[in-house]
Amino acid sequence: MISSSYIVLYIHYMYTKNIVFSLNATMGNAKEQHKPLPIAKFLSRSTSYGHLSYIFNFSFFLIGLTLGITAVFCFQSFDIMSQISTTSDILLSSNLFALLPPPLPSLPQPPPPPPPTPYNSVFEAINNRESSNFVHDLDDNELLWRASFVSRTREYPNSRVPKVAFMFLTKGNLPFAPIWEIFFKGHKELYSIYVHTHPSFVDSTTQDSVFYKRRIPSKQVHWGKSTMTDAERRLIASALLDLSNERFVLLSEACIPLFNFTNTYNYLINTKLNFVQLFDDPGREGQGRYSSEMSPQISLSNWRKGSQWFASNRKLSVEIVSDSKYYPIFQKYCNPPCYADEHYIPTLINILFPEANSNRSITWVDWSKGGKAHPGTFGKKNVSEEILDKIRFGTNCTYIDSGGNMKSTSLCFLFARKFLPETSQQLLRIAPWYVLLNNTGA
Repeated sequence: MISSSYIVLYIHYMYTKNIVFSLNATMGNAKEQHKPLPIAKFLSRSTSYGHLSYIFNFSFFLIGLTLGITAVFCFQSFDIMSQISTTSDILLSSNLFALLPPPLPSLPQPPPPPPPTPYNSVFEAINNRESSNFVHDLDDNELLWRASFVSRTREYPNSRVPKVAFMFLTKGNLPFAPIWEIFFKGHKELYSIYVHTHPSFVDSTTQDSVFYKRRIPSKQVHWGKSTMTDAERRLIASALLDLSNERFVLLSEACIPLFNFTNTYNYLINTKLNFVQLFDDPGREGQGRYSSEMSPQISLSNWRKGSQWFASNRKLSVEIVSDSKYYPIFQKYCNPPCYADEHYIPTLINILFPEANSNRSITWVDWSKGGKAHPGTFGKKNVSEEILDKIRFGTNCTYIDSGGNMKSTSLCFLFARKFLPETSQQLLRIAPWYVLLNNTGA
């Protein structure tokens, strides 16, 4: 800063000196060119030239001084502004870095997506869980959602053999499991089994049984309450996860088969109809159970009654598990003496597609005995070959095959109930006779 001021003053000094020297030289030359003047004139001229010299020198001195001071201030301003600019840049950059978040750590690259999984294998994985005692471990919401989703598939990814899903709604053990073992033997590719028990039931099924690891996650069921229908929907949804299941049969621990597997399978597979008993009962135990609170979604004209035990096709089964319109109404307004398990599915099928129903059940019960709420039971004294024959062939009904052909037949029931556990050994003695018999089909 000081060195630059000295340089400016030095330049000013040299510039003034040169000008004065030039003026003196000019005046000297003028003296040589002119003749000597008289003393008085010479003195006056000398005085004039001296004043002019001082005026010129002083003027140039002021101009140089002004230029020097101006230059000094310019240099000072420039230096100060440079320092301010540099300082502000440093502060600004430091503040910006302070405000900016720290740099994020570099994230690892995601692994490449796995190859697409065949549609069927997703649900086969659910049905083949090695580490669980259950068919699957889904809760109700996820189970019903998955079942509704997978079951609306129009085309199947692989060729398949249609199967029958046997769904057992029980309290605990299956007293007639040995009879069912004989019934299922040799037909592994044509059936699936699903068992809904009390949640606290401890299963002791051996690994060589067809019922091994066929339980589904369950909840407690109360007779006459909507929890009974909840359990039915849980069973149907579990069976729907297997795309090969085409027919769905609801059974209890008190049920026994009346024919061999081949005849039962053909009877169910070779028809497009559902086997759901439904009728319009104008009495107190029919229309008398209807609540006007169900209107307008469910009208009295839609209201039907029927047997709890049914055999449905895949289309009806999907409607049952995906129904969010009618079932909540039953849950809210159908409580004892209204029994949802006797009214929900008959009413639903009557609303949606009554033409696809045979209007009869394929599970025989004896309503001539017992009370109004429960059918008659069979003990040791009631079990014989003659009784079983009467159940198997003692009724005539109409059967419509998959081609729409209708015919009358005496083969109307495939299963029978309610047999007491005490009849198990007696039925086993005659089981080979009626279960393995190669009788004619429907």
